[in-house]
Amino acid sequence: MKTRSTLEQHFIYGLFGLVLGFALSRIGFASYSQVHRMFVFSDLRLLYTFAGAVGLTMAGFMAFARGHRIPTKPFHPGTIPGSILFGAGWALTGSCPAIAIVQIGEGQLAAAFTLLGILFGVWAYRQVHAQIFHWDTGSCE
Repeated sequence: MKTRSTLEQHFIYGLFGLVLGFALSRIGFASYSQVHRMFVFSDLRLLYTFAGAVGLTMAGFMAFARGHRIPTKPFHPGTIPGSILFGAGWALTGSCPAIAIVQIGEGQLAAAFTLLGILFGVWAYRQVHAQIFHWDTGSCE
């Protein structure tokens, strides 16, 4: 079996990323006002889209597993506070990390501040983790 070169793999990943970014932009996930309407439940279109994507992903995992047991991971103590911080950041900025990159591609200057906040948050987590928590980060190192 012939393996693809690293350049070919990066090209394919980049192509999928462009298609995903275009789709997210067209759906409205890169619009702060539409994401805000989703979070205050005044327009459920994005929420239904998000739920549909989660359901489709779940069905895909089940189809690929085909009777094999999907390995479980142990509960990480940072999951709950990390989820709360992630959700709060998403609600405040109207974007998650991937959407911030889509917004930059659309020319939305405010997304640069969101991206700086994401980078600062990752840096701050590493500092706090190294000094206080010492949790097993698994594959995240």
